[in-house]
Amino acid sequence: MMDCFVVMGVSGCGKSSIGAAFAAQTGARFVDADDLHPQSNIDKMAAGIPLTDEDRKPWLEIVGRSFAQSDGPLVIACSALKRSYRDIIRKTAAAPVAHLHLDGAQAVIARRMASRQDHFMPTTLLDSQFATLEPLGADEVGTRVDIDQAPEAIVAELIAHFREETI
Repeated sequence: MMDCFVVMGVSGCGKSSIGAAFAAQTGARFVDADDLHPQSNIDKMAAGIPLTDEDRKPWLEIVGRSFAQSDGPLVIACSALKRSYRDIIRKTAAAPVAHLHLDGAQAVIARRMASRQDHFMPTTLLDSQFATLEPLGADEVGTRVDIDQAPEAIVAELIAHFREETI
């Protein structure tokens, strides 16, 4: 199995919970990329202002460097919505990175976001996240999984996919 995984998708799709469970079941360390944002990014998002590509670039480089500096398998929950964002992560990771795209209907994700407590990302930014989202390209290592199922089933599907990839 690979050592570098980004659990990606729009806000509210379950990146943190699925990423932590995937990491636990594969013996990897887990990091939430939200914790790597500079305060200026958090302040912007909390105010309902979407981040620009210029805002995101240093953050994405930190995500990639986290892989490069890791001494073992690492799973990072990171939106990685655009191909160009994933390219920055891959370039700074200095290792192959697989992207696990948690995908779902906007209405399902909006309901989940509305029930979250103490998160800086308001539901008002969900439209901009979906507008920005670029699915994985055929040449990108990764997989897409539908989030409209139990978390255990999502993690099992992801693990099965990457076990098959390494056989």
